[in-house]
Amino acid sequence: MKLLLLPTVFALAVSTSTAAHAQTPAEAPAPASTAVPPSNVPSPPADYAYTPDGRRDPFVSLVNRGVEKAVKPVVKTRPDGIGGVSVDDVVVRGLVESRGGWLAMVGVPSGKTYSLRAGDRLFDGTVRTITPDSVVLLQDVTDPKSVERQREVRKPLRGEAK
Repeated sequence: MKLLLLPTVFALAVSTSTAAHAQTPAEAPAPASTAVPPSNVPSPPADYAYTPDGRRDPFVSLVNRGVEKAVKPVVKTRPDGIGGVSVDDVVVRGLVESRGGWLAMVGVPSGKTYSLRAGDRLFDGTVRTITPDSVVLLQDVTDPKSVERQREVRKPLRGEAK
């Protein structure tokens, strides 16, 4: 084992010393110039726009695809009035029959009371129908993994769950 190792070490020592002596100051590499040579790659026109036409962007990572969208949630600002009330916050206080249709009197956590008709828009849903014993709301689903985009929420007058 020692006999095989000795010639290898000797060969390395000789090649290193010859390489060190072979380079003289006259053969030293010239310093790199500071001027950048012009590029042969043409630049795109100013009005150029990439249209994927159903193909994926080759510069988007396949590993973290979709993470960028999930990191930046869309935050809506709540308007004043019934348009700023969430479906979960609505409590039915009363139901009134008016001109052949139903009107719902609902309370919100701020202590205010609003009247709703079918088709009225809330912050995260709409009033689907009003029946003599409950209000049916369609709530927008914000879960990106959910198949359904809206869910039906029934708010009964007496507070009992159906």
